[in-house]
Amino acid sequence: MVIEWLKIRVSPELRENFIQKDSEIWNSMLASCPGFVSKEVWIDPGVPGELVLVIRWASREQWKSISLERLTKVEQQFDREFGESYQMIETTEYQIRKFPQVSS
Repeated sequence: MVIEWLKIRVSPELRENFIQKDSEIWNSMLASCPGFVSKEVWIDPGVPGELVLVIRWASREQWKSISLERLTKVEQQFDREFGESYQMIETTEYQIRKFPQVSS
């Protein structure tokens, strides 16, 4: 499993609207992609102007198989409908490693 980690900066007063639009637009597109497992929005109560989006993919290959054209189209739709400024401040990729259970 692979984690796509996105950290977003948005005005605190626009945070909930950002989360709603993100869910409406991005989540529906992601749900149609092979390999998409789940998505969570993490909020740090001490930093109201930042969000972390944690997206789980079955494999890196499936995640990276989404066409740039499709991603650009959805990003443009999001920008039109959200209509406010936000900034992607961090993007990271993690792999989940599982270790076999050792019986005693």
